[in-house]
Amino acid sequence: MQTILIIDDDRDMCLLLKRFLTRHGYEVLEAYNGKKALEILDETEPALVMCDFRLEDMEGNVLLGKIKEKYPALPVIIITGYSDIKIAVEVMKMGAYDYITKPLFPDEILVTIKKALETPFAGESKQVVPPVKENATPPPAVKQVPSKIIHSGEYIFGDSSVFRALLQQIDLVAPTNYTVIIYGESGSGKEAIAQEIHKRSKRKGKPFVAIDCGSLSKELAGSELFGHEKGSFTGALNQKIGSFEIANGGTIFLDEVANLSYDIQVSLLRVVQERKMRRVGGTKDIDLDVRIIVASNEKLWESTRKGKFREDLYHRFNEFTIDVLPLRQRPEDVMLFANHFLEQTNQELGKNVKRFSDEVEQIFKTYVWYGNLRELKNVIKRATLLTDGEQVEATSLPFEISHHNKLQFESQPETTVRPATPPTIVREEVVETPRGISETTLKGASIDAEYEMILKALKKVNFNKSKAAKLLNIDRKTLYNKMKQYQEFNNQ
Repeated sequence: MQTILIIDDDRDMCLLLKRFLTRHGYEVLEAYNGKKALEILDETEPALVMCDFRLEDMEGNVLLGKIKEKYPALPVIIITGYSDIKIAVEVMKMGAYDYITKPLFPDEILVTIKKALETPFAGESKQVVPPVKENATPPPAVKQVPSKIIHSGEYIFGDSSVFRALLQQIDLVAPTNYTVIIYGESGSGKEAIAQEIHKRSKRKGKPFVAIDCGSLSKELAGSELFGHEKGSFTGALNQKIGSFEIANGGTIFLDEVANLSYDIQVSLLRVVQERKMRRVGGTKDIDLDVRIIVASNEKLWESTRKGKFREDLYHRFNEFTIDVLPLRQRPEDVMLFANHFLEQTNQELGKNVKRFSDEVEQIFKTYVWYGNLRELKNVIKRATLLTDGEQVEATSLPFEISHHNKLQFESQPETTVRPATPPTIVREEVVETPRGISETTLKGASIDAEYEMILKALKKVNFNKSKAAKLLNIDRKTLYNKMKQYQEFNNQ
């Protein structure tokens, strides 16, 4: 009979767990504080420990460290409140086998315990490890992310600290049925992360359905998500199965979920609460077993404050969150993705471009990637197409990429500072004419003036070219043509 040690200062909880686990064939020891638990562990080694994170005499992470000093292979399951999930993630990094949240569910407890006891060496570390010396190197964490590149379709996971943290979060939440919110800018890979969660879950053999909520019209969103019956509205000539029904048993990914209308949010709330839905125009409830992952480029709690998103729906979704940093905040990952996209493009085009020049690598590492991975991929696809040899040169990059320093006023000399009329802030004015522009020709003066205006517009909108074109009252193609014209004149 395997022995389980329960550590909880709630005596009623200990009693309930003891009765439940005893009925299922386990021998149970109890400790109501950390000190008593350590005394028990000095005398015996259980097969497993269940420990409440918040004890009266010590925190769960402190007690976990002491347990791991004695029995490094002993599986420890942390019991935590809903609000302490982030703390639970930290103790997982310290070596806890898993965690369960209050309120406790019998089936979840049994499954978690059985999995823990099936792990290699569980309950078999019969030798007590001596206390760690002051200057000794701490033991490695139990869970280690492989130091290799993991491909997931368009996306890849590398071995940087950012990727390791991201993979730990995915590994932690994937086996559960938690609803996940993924926050990140457009083009940062939110859908790929949702796919990775699905692939590592128990639903991996079932459908994964991705929906861009930003592209759904108010009139058709209900039909797209929940389906409709024949004749339910004008144009409904046949019955339609919605995305939720298609994803039944698997995972549905709702990208830019904050764009859904209020009416659809109400219907979605019922789906999340009751796991039932009705097709538009239908009268029959359809049972759903679907995991929901949502994504947004703005914090949903901020949307609730603005009245754009239902607060009750937000709280239903907010079981676990993952934040994806924009590419410009992790420049160490740029070349990892760049080489991955180069390999993909070579296969697509049947080319053999092997590398980037040192100049191109430097440009990639210092450029501000406002379009994130999507922008980087498109730049590499274009550059690879224009490259004849084995190396991508800066001349194959778009103008705004290869001249990004000039566009951000980093390479132009500061010659004069002229105070403007109050209350305007002091404005720096560059006197030197950009290299290649002639001061004595009308054409040169015209191009110079347009170039300066384009620079100001780009800077004003953080170098978003679509917004800059709108600000200049021209279309995006015209903006590119103007920038190309300047480049050609500059090269003369």
